[in-house]
Amino acid sequence: MRENKFDAMAIKSFARLVTLGITLGTACLVPAHHAMAQDAATPYTKMAPVEQYLMADRAAEIALARSAAPDSLAREAEVLVLGPRSFETAVKGTNGFVCIVGRGWTSAADPDFWNPKVRVPMCVNEAAARSYLTRIIKETEWGLAGLTPAQMTESVKAALAKKELPAMEPGAMCYMLSRQGNGGDTIPHWPPHLMFFYSDADLKMWGANQPGSPVVGISDPVEHLTQFVIPVQRWSDGTEYREGSAAEHHH
Repeated sequence: MRENKFDAMAIKSFARLVTLGITLGTACLVPAHHAMAQDAATPYTKMAPVEQYLMADRAAEIALARSAAPDSLAREAEVLVLGPRSFETAVKGTNGFVCIVGRGWTSAADPDFWNPKVRVPMCVNEAAARSYLTRIIKETEWGLAGLTPAQMTESVKAALAKKELPAMEPGAMCYMLSRQGNGGDTIPHWPPHLMFFYSDADLKMWGANQPGSPVVGISDPVEHLTQFVIPVQRWSDGTEYREGSAAEHHH
């Protein structure tokens, strides 16, 4: 899935729409962790030591994860932080939302699959926590275990065939409004956006990728995952988005 891996077409579409202006339409960010061959020029040809993917400052990771959504949601959300083998609960939540910081295995373009600098804040609702986030966590565990992109793809296929990974629940969605973090060398900073998740949905149902439409649609046939991405005007802190306005934050 690695949307939160993107294929080249999705990245180009997103970048092009951002260039045209957020008001004309447009994030993301689809975890595309499978299938695409890595760029031969990428400096990340193998996994770095596990410690480089972790954040030593637990409080900083919690704050970064919460920056994905407005404070009205994030302050009562559950927060997971990355440990040596998987995500671990750092803060218990009360509103059903779950905030995490995605790494390159699930939240960056293919050339950044092993990039230890990737830090992508995201905050999912309850439906996505039971479906989309379950996949993110499992794929992160595989990444920490050292699986290659090809092995990740095969693991995803096998897990879906055995129904070990859930289908997307109705209403599953995700906030990605942080002006902090690091999306990797391919696209370091994403504009603020919302994501909605379906299993094998028709992109036409939302009018995605059509001239003038603000909706970007991304279909992942390996994961049987459809993602609809909608850009928004403001970051989670309430400030207005302008191209290039993301903070140069690297964690």
